[in-house]
Amino acid sequence: MPHRLAPALLGLLVLLAAPAAGGAPASSASTGDWRWPVDPPHPVVRQYLAPATPYGAGHRGIDIGSAGTGVFAPADGIVSFAGVVVDRPVLSIRHPGGIVSSYEPVQSTLKAGDAVSRGQPIGTLLPGHCTALCLHFGVRLDGEYVSPLNYLGEIPRSVLLPTREG
Repeated sequence: MPHRLAPALLGLLVLLAAPAAGGAPASSASTGDWRWPVDPPHPVVRQYLAPATPYGAGHRGIDIGSAGTGVFAPADGIVSFAGVVVDRPVLSIRHPGGIVSSYEPVQSTLKAGDAVSRGQPIGTLLPGHCTALCLHFGVRLDGEYVSPLNYLGEIPRSVLLPTREG
């Protein structure tokens, strides 16, 4: 009987090792080399919540409390969008490896095509998203939303442990 369990255990290990929605992406940027987009302290006041379906309810980013109004590029990239979405100013930056980061509500003088460097000021945080001043920070990898904490080094890597001794 043990030989029949081996394929099932192997399948389970593959499932556990595969990233779930919002899990650690395969990109080199997942090593935590990004800078937080606001100065410390930067408490996460609302966590990322992956939607069950592409158009389902969820929270496609994190809300970061901020004591100041400065917003900074977390990594090098090119501004891909700067404008108003519905009633809120939004800025998006395209990074290497199919990654796009977005910030709202952020007023900026940058425009699409502008290059930005890690740590560079990219705009001013405006009130209105949360009851207290906060930044909504979203990240997409190849068009799919993932947790920004993957890129900020806040989600530890998974470690597979042995299932039995010996």
